[in-house]
Amino acid sequence: MPPVPPLDRNASTRFSGDEEGKLREELCEAMAAIHQRGWCDGTGGNFSCVLKREPLLLLMAPSGVDKGRVQPQELIVVDRDSQVSRGSGRASAETLLHLAIVNETGAGAVLHTHSQAGTLLSQWSWEWAVRSASAARTLKPEAEALEEGHGVMGLQTRAGSRSPQAEAGGFEEAGGEASGEAGEEDVVAYLEVRNLEMLKGIAGITTHRSEVRVPVLANDQDLARLSRRAVPHLGRAPAGLLIAGHGLYAWGLELSEARRHLEILEFLLEQRWRQLLLEALMEQGLGSAPANLGQRS
Repeated sequence: MPPVPPLDRNASTRFSGDEEGKLREELCEAMAAIHQRGWCDGTGGNFSCVLKREPLLLLMAPSGVDKGRVQPQELIVVDRDSQVSRGSGRASAETLLHLAIVNETGAGAVLHTHSQAGTLLSQWSWEWAVRSASAARTLKPEAEALEEGHGVMGLQTRAGSRSPQAEAGGFEEAGGEASGEAGEEDVVAYLEVRNLEMLKGIAGITTHRSEVRVPVLANDQDLARLSRRAVPHLGRAPAGLLIAGHGLYAWGLELSEARRHLEILEFLLEQRWRQLLLEALMEQGLGSAPANLGQRS
């Protein structure tokens, strides 16, 4: 994919009283629309906008509430230490990841959803990456023996090939530390999507002949640790990050761009699992094309 231009992390963002009021309304409207689409059922999801850059303040919905019903006056203001500085309620533990994304990318808004597609594909791709890493560790002694007995070509063939699941799934098997002695939590998968018109909705992409690789990280209840693991991947991410079995984080320079990125990425995730299902059906002979497909009556 073409490089995504970096967000302006030095941009000065300060809102007057009237501007803050408008931002509160826009954020509540966005949350209600996202909830209506089934992307943050129950009390799921969390959403933030930068209210001030220096010192950093985020406007957010409080934790543990139905995000589709939050009113503008119920939003809270959270500081760079994830502490509530204005409003009633508590900040989500996941505020730390919002702060990491804002600090690393210069984003003006971060939207986190729990859609079916995001939850399904993130768990699926990360679990395959973990299995691939485990298989690589198991094969390593055998591959080293093979190299000693038959040369480097044998090692590359046995230990360097990708599994059929990895090829079909559009993710990269873990390498480096993840394929060594690191734990499962260090495995990173990449969900790949390519050659789709909707990719052009992501900032910096101008042609359907593009590919994005959305990082997929292991879920972790220790949000400080999860945020540290996320930071190295944020600069190269296509304005989105997946947490395995959890959901999608999408961001943008401002709320409108973050919302567009969220909608585009959710569409791409939905399309990806449907494509995988169709391919599986075709392989089993259950989805063969009708005999008269393409014929005139």
